[in-house]
Amino acid sequence: MSEDKKLPRVLVVDDSRMVRATIVKHIRGHFDIREENDGEAGWEALLVDPAISLVLTDIGMPRLDGYGLLERIRASKVGRVRGLPVVIISGDEDEKARERALSLGANGFITKGSGSVELLATLHSMVRLARTQNELEESRAALARQSPVEPATGLATPGYVQQRATQDIARARRTHSDIAVLAIELDHVTPLLARYGEHVVDLIGRKLTKMLMGRIRAEDSLSQRSAGQFVLLAPGTDLVAGCAFALRLKQRLETLVMTYREERIRVSVSIGVASTRADHIEVVGELVALASRRAAAGFAAGGNRVIANKGEVDQALLEQQIAPMFSIDAALRQLRLGQPEDAATHLPDLLNTLLPLLELMESRLHCGLPIERLRDACRQTGTGDDDSLMTRTHI
Repeated sequence: MSEDKKLPRVLVVDDSRMVRATIVKHIRGHFDIREENDGEAGWEALLVDPAISLVLTDIGMPRLDGYGLLERIRASKVGRVRGLPVVIISGDEDEKARERALSLGANGFITKGSGSVELLATLHSMVRLARTQNELEESRAALARQSPVEPATGLATPGYVQQRATQDIARARRTHSDIAVLAIELDHVTPLLARYGEHVVDLIGRKLTKMLMGRIRAEDSLSQRSAGQFVLLAPGTDLVAGCAFALRLKQRLETLVMTYREERIRVSVSIGVASTRADHIEVVGELVALASRRAAAGFAAGGNRVIANKGEVDQALLEQQIAPMFSIDAALRQLRLGQPEDAATHLPDLLNTLLPLLELMESRLHCGLPIERLRDACRQTGTGDDDSLMTRTHI
């Protein structure tokens, strides 16, 4: 049989072999059928068989009954499973059973005495519903791929961030500037999902989104990769500026308390920071992957951490790295006071501080500044080491 003429597959779950045989007799030729004898076996079949497009299940079964199977399906983290049409088949016209099944998310309810016409009509209707839902999801996904913004969150789509990052890296290469990437991961997502459910984790994600959107610049791009993971692309920002922003965000979350049904929820994040210059990477995917690995290392170390190229970053380390920078104003003041030798002792720090400005001037004015020689001078004096956490620009 050709691929486009394959029959839709129905999972029939019932502990009675006779009932299953009767159902198979009614629907053979219209559907491809997979049989399981209890809810637990039916659940396992759903996880391994992506061809299943409809579930027809009894209520009273050993190990896991029909209600339990339905609850697992609707709570599944796998979208393919969660959206499957489920029809409950029962031995009688119990109105309470019908109401309970529908309240748990069943799409239909029929009795075991129903003839083949009613059974087939119900199943065909459910398959059409599933096909329409799949087409709608595919259309939404296609639109999302073409749009720079996710309609549900207002964040940049991963495709747009990839395209934007490629352009930003090309521009950074031309202007000798830097790009920072922050992978921001919500700590303990799995326990949060288990305790509060997907709805609450989504609410936490929205809160984090709002907090981030209120703190980034117009030229930055923020995307959401999963319920608890965000990626921030910040062009013109070096490693230390990214770390400074990450520390401020971490500290802000430490004071944040959310309430759900009178229960107080505290959350924290692990943040990995990478940059094109500090990490010598100019491929978008590699830079994001590196930041994500650093965030994962932060979580593995206990969470609520910022990790950069040399390990965990805290406020003391940040201030220690920034402290050696010498003020341009101080140097000019020494020159005005006739103290050129005093100013000269700080030339390496002054050059490192001025280099980004000189790079920008050369990229815009093309006045012949010896940028490469100046960079070499920075490297030779040790102050221009790209691996150091030196502030040039801030988010």
